[in-house]
Amino acid sequence: MESFSYWTLFFTAALMINISPGPDLLYILSKTIAGGRKVGVASSLGVCTGAMVHVCAAALGLSAILATSAIAFSVVKYIGAAYLIYLGIRAFMTPGMTFDTNTAEAKKQKTTPWQAFKQGTLVDILNPKVAIFFMAFLPQFVRPELGHTTAQIIILGMLVIAVAVVVEFVFVMAAARTTRFFRKNRRASVWLDRLLGSVLIGLGLRLALLDNHHG
Repeated sequence: MESFSYWTLFFTAALMINISPGPDLLYILSKTIAGGRKVGVASSLGVCTGAMVHVCAAALGLSAILATSAIAFSVVKYIGAAYLIYLGIRAFMTPGMTFDTNTAEAKKQKTTPWQAFKQGTLVDILNPKVAIFFMAFLPQFVRPELGHTTAQIIILGMLVIAVAVVVEFVFVMAAARTTRFFRKNRRASVWLDRLLGSVLIGLGLRLALLDNHHG
């Protein structure tokens, strides 16, 4: 019974965290709206891959460096913010990405799933708040009587990420279905790129203005 209560609390917390409209979800949804289902799924997998890096860092105690060192936190934060703003400016300046256009220019401008995956991974890795979140959240569910604290943190982190994958995939499928018509329309596609660019620039500015205690 105690084990059931433990896992119920853990998965409830993981679900609530993942369905809240945080920066990761907003990023994934904006990429889905602009690029479609495949790009959205790839972005989600990239973000989750970056989260796995943070889980391992939390298990090894490396996240404590970001939490205690203002310089380390600021370096990672500003690099991450600059990268998001760079992606936003690129999206804002593209002429639109339509699914039914086979011109060389359209193919050049379109974000591929592999590019979306790499971008999602970097976006998450370069967000120090994610590292601090895992360092603060996961140890609360470590059971000392089981030992192997590092292994427990990694397993718990992987479970949080598994919940994130399910939640994000549901959002991606819904967003892709509801915006399919607009992505096929040239004029609307341009405005979707503008929306993506605005969201990325906004997320970058938000990250730049965070400190290691608030935000």
